[in-house]
Amino acid sequence: MPIIVNVDVMLAKRKMSSSELAEKVGITLANLSILKNNKAKAIRFSTLEALCRALDCQPADILEYLPEEHN
Repeated sequence: MPIIVNVDVMLAKRKMSSSELAEKVGITLANLSILKNNKAKAIRFSTLEALCRALDCQPADILEYLPEEHN
């Protein structure tokens, strides 16, 4: 999938643990792990907003578009 979720990068920049972020955002560690491992097929705007608030960042800091190579 060409959309990359950079939650792990922002966690490192903010020196925050996954469990602390999950608690602040109000999601389970399992769901946060799905986001961190780029296994998510969708994200709710409310979750994205909560992530941005907790990490003090913009959506573009979390989501990245990398087009797939055309063969």
